[in-house]
Amino acid sequence: MEKRGNTKYPKITLNKVINIDAIVSIFYFEYAKDFVFQGESHDFWEFLYVDKGQAEVMADTEGYQLEQGEIIFHKPNEFHSVWANGKIAPNLIVMSFVCNSSTMKFFENKILRAGDEEKDILANIIKERANSFNGRLNQFVTEDDKKHDALFGSQQLIKLYLELLLITFIRNNSSVKNQERISFITRRRVEDDLINRMISFMKQNINKNLTIDDFCEEFSLGRTRIKNLFKEKMDAGIIQYFRFLKIEEAKQLIREENYNFSEIAEKLGFSSVHYFSNVFKKTTDMTPSEYATSVKSKAELPHS
Repeated sequence: MEKRGNTKYPKITLNKVINIDAIVSIFYFEYAKDFVFQGESHDFWEFLYVDKGQAEVMADTEGYQLEQGEIIFHKPNEFHSVWANGKIAPNLIVMSFVCNSSTMKFFENKILRAGDEEKDILANIIKERANSFNGRLNQFVTEDDKKHDALFGSQQLIKLYLELLLITFIRNNSSVKNQERISFITRRRVEDDLINRMISFMKQNINKNLTIDDFCEEFSLGRTRIKNLFKEKMDAGIIQYFRFLKIEEAKQLIREENYNFSEIAEKLGFSSVHYFSNVFKKTTDMTPSEYATSVKSKAELPHS
């Protein structure tokens, strides 16, 4: 064999088109036919794969119906919710992860269909999840749940299989499905439920000074989305409506005659009785004193 002498062996740097930085969660859910997940948003990627049945999904303001074998990716900070159609109990794989590769832009606003190749990789991810962590597949796991006797390389295989899954989907991108909007009735149901939850949140915190940011944090929605949706549904600004509920509660307390105006102002989170009186006057066209002595206050029924 000929000697190379001082010839250098060139090193080839391999191009990494997708690199997974961290795994946040891996679930396999077997849901009831009336399951509803109210929604959230977060600063990492998530995909939802329908292994059985159907699922209806909201991604920001768009709604889609996913069939068995289809997958949708939610980009970072995209609000998303999911629910069953009331007829078929779905099985879903949900996986969230951190990936800052520019290639991930491919998955934005797409619904893909998994072939046998992708299904095999998904099965391997679920298998290695069970090899790596304690706890059932429908439970959230943490660092403390890592198995001390895990099979060699099981955690790294999760990363590698996920990277392989993403690359395979991109290679087989001819299976991209035209996105299909769900019905107006379904969208309205989700939005009405969200509004009802916001109003319930207001009533539970009637003694506080809630801000738009508080609603954003509670419901994992952006400021513009919350303000526009509430205005559209209730024909009032969200903070305006919260103040209206405060005044309705104040009227109830005035009729009960157990507290003076200063105490009512304090109970409802107003900074001063003067500010309380101004808001009360602006809302009812009467001062608290005028309301207390009016026929209207005597005629209004108490809260049920």
